[in-house]
Amino acid sequence: MAAPKTQGAVAGLEEQDLESCSGVAGVDCEESNSKDCILEPLSLPESPGGTTTLDGSASVPCIFCEEHFPVAEQDKLLKHMIIEHKLVIADVKLVVDFQRYILYWKKRFTEQPITDFCSVIRINSTAPLEEQDNYFLLCDVLPEDRILREELQKQRLKEILEQQQQERNDTNFHGICMFCNEEFVGNRSVLLNHMAREHAFNIGLPDNIVNCSEFLCMLQKKLDNLQCLYCEKNFRDKNTLRDHMRKKQHRRINPKNREYDRFYVINYLELGKSWEEVQLEDDGEFLDHQEDKWSDWEEHPVSAVCLFCENQAETIEKLYVHMEDAHEFNLLKIKSELGLNFYQQVKLVNFIRRQVHQCRCYGCHVKFKSKSDLRTHMEETKHISLLPERKTWDQLEYYFPTYENDTLLCTLSDSESDLTAQEQNENVPIISEDTSKLDALKQSSILNQLLLQECLKN
Repeated sequence: MAAPKTQGAVAGLEEQDLESCSGVAGVDCEESNSKDCILEPLSLPESPGGTTTLDGSASVPCIFCEEHFPVAEQDKLLKHMIIEHKLVIADVKLVVDFQRYILYWKKRFTEQPITDFCSVIRINSTAPLEEQDNYFLLCDVLPEDRILREELQKQRLKEILEQQQQERNDTNFHGICMFCNEEFVGNRSVLLNHMAREHAFNIGLPDNIVNCSEFLCMLQKKLDNLQCLYCEKNFRDKNTLRDHMRKKQHRRINPKNREYDRFYVINYLELGKSWEEVQLEDDGEFLDHQEDKWSDWEEHPVSAVCLFCENQAETIEKLYVHMEDAHEFNLLKIKSELGLNFYQQVKLVNFIRRQVHQCRCYGCHVKFKSKSDLRTHMEETKHISLLPERKTWDQLEYYFPTYENDTLLCTLSDSESDLTAQEQNENVPIISEDTSKLDALKQSSILNQLLLQECLKN
């Protein structure tokens, strides 16, 4: 799934500090503490297609040096390129073929300087010159990078459609029903239709599924491990599992489990979009012709997570109340007292998220083993409200979200709507009318004309 976006927070930066950036989140570029580096948004990768290797190769080379990393450990390669070569690749999870992508840019970087392709991010721009550092951002703002990503997506879609067509025409399929152990030969649709008709287990239309044999093997393995396919709970024996799935009507797969996405063709149709997003767009086009039926439409609430614990709230107002009651942290009061604009609020939130994620108290700089230990310490010592000096958190690096799907960042505002009525009235000057010439004011009042018009009508 694509998570809620927070990339807009980097807009409007000063040119001398940040030439341009787009689509990068959670990059911590302090070499002195590489263990705390956050190399990408802190959310699980959801790319449905996996990674394709070339010529049986199981490794991906570094763009700049001879280091190689296994395809399954691309995070280590990304970390290596950030720390050793200061290169940041934006939205890596949207690159459907990571190996081909890296090999392409490895060749291009030998032909032209890196600055011809990458934006430059200057870190610690307010520090002395010797402490400043430049990082390079490779993202789809560059037309060549965007075209490359789209071509890789098209190639992947072509391969998937060819595989799907081959499976549709295959008459040598052999499979066993997961529920009654009956064997089926011929086309895969025979087994899938049997499970849907006889056991009410429907994983979708056969023509919408790709890599069907691998999909069925995965489901069979889960059942062999006594795991429910829908709620994914484990049970002590097969009879208990069978009764659970029958009584709870759990003879279906969990639609929120992203490991199934790669078995459905719809997840390969558009770059970076899951089946839910594609389906939502299709529904929107259909409902455009039925606007009169939208009166009962209700938007699904988006939860925001507390800065210090795992508590979630459906509205930002409830979250503010929770943080003030549970942690004695009033974000609106801090914004008002410090006079923070939108971008400064973004930096402060990302700074706090970063410190809590790293289990470090920003009041005394002590690091703890767990977030619960950190929270206990900060509540006992009142360090939650003990913010460091502005220069500590008002840094360029905190424009980037610590968590890619941080809904709190989407609700920040520099408007006056969150001020109390008394505060608003105190800032609005009231100018009274000049009553020194009261008779002239009465004669020129528009009320006289309205009164005359009303009398003429009557």
